[in-house]
Amino acid sequence: MTSYTLRKGAAEKTKADVVVIGVVRTPKGLRAAPGGEGVASAYGRKFAPLLSTIGFTAKTGEVAKVPTGGRITSPMLILVGLGEDGAVDATAVRRAAGAAVRAVSNAASVAVALPAADEQHVRAVVEGTMLGGYAFTAYKSGADPQGPADVVVLTDTARTKGAKAAVETARIVSEATALARDWVNTPPGDFTPEIFADAVVAEHKFRKAAKVKVSVLDDQQLRDGGFGGVVGVGQGSANPPRLVQLSYSPKGATRHLALVGKGITFDSGGLSIKPGSAMTTMKCDMAGAAAVVAATFAIAELGLPVRVTTVVPMAENMVSGAATRPGDVLTMYGGRTVEVLNTDAEGRLVLADGLVLANESKPDVLLDVATLTGACEVALGDRVTGIMGNDDELVLQTIGAGARAGEMLWQLPISAEMPVKVTTYSKVADLMQHNTDTFGGALYAAAFLQQFVGETRWAHLDIAGPGFNNRAPYGHVASGGTGASVATLVELATELSG
Repeated sequence: MTSYTLRKGAAEKTKADVVVIGVVRTPKGLRAAPGGEGVASAYGRKFAPLLSTIGFTAKTGEVAKVPTGGRITSPMLILVGLGEDGAVDATAVRRAAGAAVRAVSNAASVAVALPAADEQHVRAVVEGTMLGGYAFTAYKSGADPQGPADVVVLTDTARTKGAKAAVETARIVSEATALARDWVNTPPGDFTPEIFADAVVAEHKFRKAAKVKVSVLDDQQLRDGGFGGVVGVGQGSANPPRLVQLSYSPKGATRHLALVGKGITFDSGGLSIKPGSAMTTMKCDMAGAAAVVAATFAIAELGLPVRVTTVVPMAENMVSGAATRPGDVLTMYGGRTVEVLNTDAEGRLVLADGLVLANESKPDVLLDVATLTGACEVALGDRVTGIMGNDDELVLQTIGAGARAGEMLWQLPISAEMPVKVTTYSKVADLMQHNTDTFGGALYAAAFLQQFVGETRWAHLDIAGPGFNNRAPYGHVASGGTGASVATLVELATELSG
């Protein structure tokens, strides 16, 4: 277990196995970022030639390891690029800390001297180092997941209450993000709906101090309760569906946030089966569910005075003789009927049930998080979350929360023709589940979900791209499950709580 502490001190004189400093580009060349000036001074006129010799350009996320040869107290110096001087915000610091900590090897102690002049940057340094060092090793024989025993953040604010609070917030948010990553990374055969529900219950018992209530509906209860979307998606699997509800109701709360997460523990596409190559990462189709549960626990642990109601429908979308067929009509929770045209558009079906149930608690705002459409990833790439909703103020508020949390969200419209398609194109049911056109898939899915939120202020986060990183790590983002939107939801709840 790595400990994180604050210390006021000079990087060049700090006794640690490794010292990390940032480097920025200026019109006059490269220079050490705030926090690393003393190290540059220790090298004197040789600092700039050193950077040139090793080919360091200070590109964002660029990392170089330099044996110090006694020029500073630490035997190893890690340089990390922060990009252009003047653009070093908390997001840049968070990403730089994540990239730097991955370069650390065989070190018991690390001193991080990245820009940390205020609480926001202190939090970013801690989150970056905690999340950048994340590794999922549960299935690796003989793997040692331990990083450095001690990480010291060097900052002039070390003795202030605000900085200490920032470290605690960073710890809670980072641990919640890591929890979501762990769940997403777990192989789908070991994380069926039943096991996922049990994992949430177990996590709740582990977090005794968090005043969260948890309840689980099993397959029969879902059938008896009329949850046609969850049952319809899950009925083709040997592993029956579940629905988990969490509630956090602290004293003094004046605002009520409801969260719904898509919990498809594996998505074969059902009878509208996916190509084999498209299934290899489909354990990640419950990333939205993992995010809203982890965020709820973090909000409670932080003690934020905001009420939270979280609904997580869980199902495995499989192929069998019992599976829902294209052309079937399902009756959603609440009574609306839906004509199913494509069983690989299953996420919106389980979310529909979840949204109606969550809305019964009469929240002030309602958000859903889902790896919902490949169309959104085509539009925005694999690092940006698409956001749509029925209230521009809430959408912009959520985008702002994401920016502060280091996550990028981009607003897409629910164009006028999409709700018309959803509500009028089916000849046999109230709503048509799937877009008959090949374009606008993300917008159509959002328009479908909007039918189940009533007049409640609502935003939909499509994390199909950023929910799972199938490439190399970058910044503080690991390969595999990323925990996308956990930090955004916590930041939004913080703002709502006042």
